[in-house]
Formats: sequence, C-alpha cells, structure tokens
Amino acid sequence: MTAESTPEPAITEPGDTGAGKPGKGRRRRPRSKGRRALHAAAWTAAGVVVLGGTGAGYLYFKLNGNIRSIDINQSLGNDRPSKVAGGSENILVLGSDTRSGGNRKLGGGTDDGSARSDTAMIVHVYRGHKKAAVVSVPRDTLIDRPACTDTKGATHPAATGVMFNEAYSTGGAACTVKTVESLTGLRMDHYLEVDFTGFQKLIDDLGGVPVTTTKAIDDPQSHLDLKAGTHTLNGQQALGLVRTRHGVGDGSDLGRIQLQQAFVKALTTQVKHVGVFSNPKKLYDLADTATKAVTTDSELGSVNSLIDFADGLKGIGPQHMTMITTPVRYDPADPNRVIMQKSKAQLVWDALKNDRPIPKRATAGTATGEAKGVVNAP
Repeated sequence: MTAESTPEPAITEPGDTGAGKPGKGRRRRPRSKGRRALHAAAWTAAGVVVLGGTGAGYLYFKLNGNIRSIDINQSLGNDRPSKVAGGSENILVLGSDTRSGGNRKLGGGTDDGSARSDTAMIVHVYRGHKKAAVVSVPRDTLIDRPACTDTKGATHPAATGVMFNEAYSTGGAACTVKTVESLTGLRMDHYLEVDFTGFQKLIDDLGGVPVTTTKAIDDPQSHLDLKAGTHTLNGQQALGLVRTRHGVGDGSDLGRIQLQQAFVKALTTQVKHVGVFSNPKKLYDLADTATKAVTTDSELGSVNSLIDFADGLKGIGPQHMTMITTPVRYDPADPNRVIMQKSKAQLVWDALKNDRPIPKRATAGTATGEAKGVVNAP
C-alpha cells in the first residue's frame, strides 16, 4: 500500500472555510475480513454489513429506517461518463461540515444552513474486487465547477476559479458528484456521506482507536492535545485529529489529509481487532450508529444493499490499497489555495479509467503537506 496519504471522513475545524497552506507561512461471519476492507467507508457501513448474518431480523427494520438516501441519478441526468464494464466501481466518499443539529457543537462555526464537502475521497475498486485505490481531493483546490442541478431540481450556473468544496455548498451531493465526474472523467457509481456526530459516536462505540504519534500535536482550535507516543483516541480526540490543520505539518489541508489517511488505516485495524463480531451488543450499537451516520445514493439506501455492496469487497485487505492525494501545487497567488497539476492528475484518472495501478510519477514532486509519518497505526 502506498503510504503517501486515506476519509475519511473529514471534517473541518471550527470556523474553517477550507484553506490550504496558511499565509505564512464497516454472529461472526467468514466474510468479516473483507468487510473490514471498506476503507474510508468502513466506519460508516461496517456495522450494517456485519449485521446481515446475525439473524437479528427484528432489528432490520429499525436499522433500515436509520439510513438516509438521496436520488442523485435523477439530478445528474444522462450527460455523464459511461459506466465501465468488467466489474470495477468508483465510490465518492464525502464528509460534510454542516453546522446544523448536534454537529454545531462539535464543529463550531455558524449554523447558517450551509455546508461544504470537508473531506472527499474517490475510492476505485479494481476489477475482481481484490484491490482498491483511494484518491483524496483537497477541499481548497481551485477548480472550474460545471453547471449542475441539485436534488430539489434547482439549477446552478457554472463557476470558474472556485474552491472544490463550494460545489457541495452550492448544490449538495448532486453538484459535488457532477463536479468530480467533470474533473476526472470517471463515473461515480455510488456516493456515501458521513457527519461529525456519527463519526465521534462510532469511535466511542468501538472503544477508541489506538494510534502512535511521532510528534506532539497541540491544536486548541480542534480541541486536540497529544504528546508524542501511543494513545487510544476516544471519539472527541479522533474528531480533533482528522480536523486539525494547525497542529502538525505545514498547516495546510494537505497535511490534514495525510493525518486522515493514517487514521483510516488505524481505524481499519481497530475494527479488525475490537471483537464486535463476537459481541452482539457492541455489534448492534455499531450498526445503529453507522446507519444513523451515513447518507447514501438511493441504490445503497437499505441495509441489504449495503451488505451486498460490502460482499463485493470481501477480497480486499489493507495491504491491497493504494492511498494518494490528487496531484496539486500551492497557488502562487494565494498560499491558502492549491491548484491541480493537470498533467499529473490526468495520469491518475487515466489509470483508474483503464483499471490500472496509479503510476508513482503521478505524485512525484507534488505538494504533500509535510505531515507524513506523524500518525501511524501502532
């Protein structure tokens, strides 16, 4: 697995509108191993996935009712990249920084009814479903957003030179998917979104996630204070870790992505070892939290659909995942923004479109955020 970077789920710090480098500076079942390989979507769907084999049918309807789904296909229409034959899939995983409800206290900032895609990860599952690639898209990447229609039928004109996360605040999931498909030329077969509250509670339901930090991380804005060493992060600490920008690296969103990707690896390891598959109560608590935390496209909007989806990933293990960040460079005109390196990014999109491994030269010499290796799975 490539160690450069992967989620996921992301999440913004209080009052943060998305900036780059600052001015200055998812009963025990034999398939459980594969389900743990849901990677960025694992922590939102793992509880749902394992529930399918417990025989707890009377709980199905309650959990099924927890899941929120949206019909993005109707909004996107027919002007989309073609589906690729052969069994590969692309899943867009988002974390939004909405300040409404319980998220307001956790996320800080103003509850103005708006939200942005604070974390965006393109998960490509290769043909045969034995390996996957995850590409994080920095939220502060300057892009040209296409015209789009949201799920309420409202249309939004195209915009140039706007931040990537502006697509979500403009037209929600449908406009974000439209933007990703326009940027990459890849069709997004599925969509998953998670929020602050569900993320924090899921970590607590798991009993925390162990990580090792090679440096102290102190960021009052994300409520995080960790000394160098090994820690078992509770939900609040984990949320702080995936939100922090100023506590590590060069203070950029790129550094935050590196922390998020490292945490996902630690989280995947914890799901493997925590024993939820032999503990019915923990299993149900996890499933209940996960189904409340996730919003999906309508095709994944049921427990059965999520189980079927996860079954298709049973052959993927963490060692068969590549995690990178979209090739970008800092904007010389504004150090708080990044610009996509189009020729290198095209190497990534071409590789995924043709179901090939991402070449190393696609990320060589790109901006990284300088937070690699600060957080690791113990």
